[in-house]
Amino acid sequence: MTRIARLALLLAVTATISCDRISKHVAVNTLAGNPSQSFLADTVRLEYAENAGAFMSLGAEWPAGARIAVFGICNAVLLSALVTVAIRRQWPRLALVGVALFAAGGASNLLDRIVYGNVIDFMNVGVGPVRTGIFNVADMAVMLGAATVLWASYRAERHHHA
Repeated sequence: MTRIARLALLLAVTATISCDRISKHVAVNTLAGNPSQSFLADTVRLEYAENAGAFMSLGAEWPAGARIAVFGICNAVLLSALVTVAIRRQWPRLALVGVALFAAGGASNLLDRIVYGNVIDFMNVGVGPVRTGIFNVADMAVMLGAATVLWASYRAERHHHA
C-alpha cells in the first residue's frame, strides 16, 4: 500500500471517529433530557438514548460482566483481527476503505462503552410506522463499511470470473 493510501485511510478513520465523538457531545448537551425533535415531516427524529446493549438494544439486560466481555473485549479482539487480516492479506483498496470505516465506527462505540458503560445514540429515521432503531454516526460508519467490503468482494468475484 502506498504512503498516500495509508494516509488517506488514517484520515478516514480520524474523520469518522471525530465526527462521531463531536455529534455525541452535541447530542448529550442539546438532546439529553429534552423531547425528541422531528424534521422533514417526521422522516428524521433526533432523540437522546443510552444503549447498554448492541444493535436494537440486544443484550442490554445482560449482567454487566457479560456485556463487558461480549461488547467490550470480544469487540476489540474482532476489530483488531479484521484490520490485521485485511492488511496482511492486502485486501483491495475499496475493501480497506470499508474496513477502515467499520473499524473506526466500532472503535468509537467501544470508546463509549469503556468511558460511559453504554453507547450514546440519537438519530432515528423512517416513514410512518416503519422506522429504524435509534443510532449514531459510528453505527452509520459500521454499516457503510460493511456494505463497502461486500461491494468490493462482489466486484472482485465478478472480475475473477470474467
